[in-house]
Amino acid sequence: MLESQPITVACKLQVANTLAKEIDETMMVFACACDWVNQNTPEKMTNKTAMQSLVYQDVRVNFGLSSNLAIQAIRRVCANRKTAKQKGKKVKEFKPTSISYDARIFSFRESDWTVSVKLLNSRQRIKLLIGNYQIGLLKSKNPTSATLVKRKSGNYYIHITLDEPTQPEAKTDKVLGVDLGRTDIATTSEGESWSGKQITAKRNHYAKLRTTIQKKASKGTRSSRRRCRQLLARLSGKERRFQKHINHEISRQLVNNAVTNKQAIAIEDLTGIRERTNRKPRSKKDKRLGNNWAFYQLRQFLTYKCILAGVKLILVNPAYTSLSCHKCLVIGDRKGKGFSCNNCGNKCDADYNGAQKCDSFSLNLETGGRLASVK
Repeated sequence: MLESQPITVACKLQVANTLAKEIDETMMVFACACDWVNQNTPEKMTNKTAMQSLVYQDVRVNFGLSSNLAIQAIRRVCANRKTAKQKGKKVKEFKPTSISYDARIFSFRESDWTVSVKLLNSRQRIKLLIGNYQIGLLKSKNPTSATLVKRKSGNYYIHITLDEPTQPEAKTDKVLGVDLGRTDIATTSEGESWSGKQITAKRNHYAKLRTTIQKKASKGTRSSRRRCRQLLARLSGKERRFQKHINHEISRQLVNNAVTNKQAIAIEDLTGIRERTNRKPRSKKDKRLGNNWAFYQLRQFLTYKCILAGVKLILVNPAYTSLSCHKCLVIGDRKGKGFSCNNCGNKCDADYNGAQKCDSFSLNLETGGRLASVK
């Protein structure tokens, strides 16, 4: 039996004003039901079966939700509690911005590219406003779950979950090492790189705009302050979408190269990199540039694309990858983009050296990519 990897297809919905009011009302009641369940069940309870037996009838009576929407509200609370527990936090409240659906209250129809969803007082069929990319993913599919979302822009989307078949993981002794950084977002052990100059310039542009708008907001009238908050929200969305697009492009090219050359991919495990680097004395600008780029998002994109393509992904300890020579493993001298080793005379690009180290550290694939120690 083939394994599958869930992916999400975000589709914009064509929503009239009257329908928008009913969706908003349903989202508000759904969020209130989640809040009530969260406040009236034991704090540590995360088992959806136990929680359902405890409060299901009360949710139906108090909020007027259909049986399946009531169950989805209970499941939402359980899922959020589990996620919060992993982060050492508690679930405080639920915002009226989304509703979860399963096969009993959601359906997709390819003949006219519509979806049917259960709302508070009716079941509505809504037209999808999608392009060729979404059409290609949804064609001949029979999705069984989705999430109805209202974005900050006021537009409505349906996030449809698809189970895509995965390829068996290819066995190989060849590794494509990838070094991640700010000057170059990614550099491979084969010498390919994605420059971060254009990206840094755009991020600096957004930062300058934010500073200007915040200054105007501090001196303006109530209406101008409201307008400034709206502009800041739009800028934030643009920067997130820009980062997401670049990370998708880089991860896709890396996976395609690995598939073509029958390689595994080794990248630095940068978990907690912000916390570690922020402990060191740095300028405000340096902190902003170091904290803004979504390296974890790039890793997430690589992870699911590698699973779908059957490419092994290996996480490498980033300690000394950019400081030690990939040829003799002796600590060398790094100055900006340049690296030199006084022991063997190796001179090369520092990011290329780091990518080569990721490559050499992960050659032992039979042990799950355990790392050799740097001496």
